[in-house]
Amino acid sequence: MTQADSRAGGVLALLAERGQTLAVAESLTGGLVAAEITGVPGASRVFRGSVTAYATALKRDVLGVDGALLEERGAVDAEVARRMAHGVRTVLGADWGLATTGVAGPDPQDGQPVGTVYVAVAAPGSPAVARKLRLAVGRSGEPAAGGGATAEERERAGIRTESVRGALELLYDELIENAGGQDREQSGGNGCLQP
Repeated sequence: MTQADSRAGGVLALLAERGQTLAVAESLTGGLVAAEITGVPGASRVFRGSVTAYATALKRDVLGVDGALLEERGAVDAEVARRMAHGVRTVLGADWGLATTGVAGPDPQDGQPVGTVYVAVAAPGSPAVARKLRLAVGRSGEPAAGGGATAEERERAGIRTESVRGALELLYDELIENAGGQDREQSGGNGCLQP
């Protein structure tokens, strides 16, 4: 069992215990978060579904991310991630929303370098929170021995895998901090970008 497998199982157990549901909005991960979650037996008890909004227009048109925000900052941004999490929660009628957006490569996007990733969680009764993942990248582009994937392809896959792990860790942390969805609402919440 991988670390992401066990984190997905922990997330689903906490949600089931509370009788709450989850929806996921993905960009750079392209459905990998949803696959990780649905790989856990019994996920259907809490997982509502996912939206893979790879294109920026879908972030606006399906998830309700403000077009002016996307125009000003691009799709790879903490506030965009927060709004994606809130949007998928609303669109799919879930208690919790989880989102990923970033640059897996091979090229920079919206002025952001490869390896820039934001994950966000929208909890019941609380402002959405986002976390920037700091993913190490090395750019050789050389093929692996034996003609396999290039280093660039491995790097891209690694960024996406680590993004899944980071998204599930943020969700787990927020579930623990927000026991029953009431703690942060009563304390006023912060909604700020986490380091």
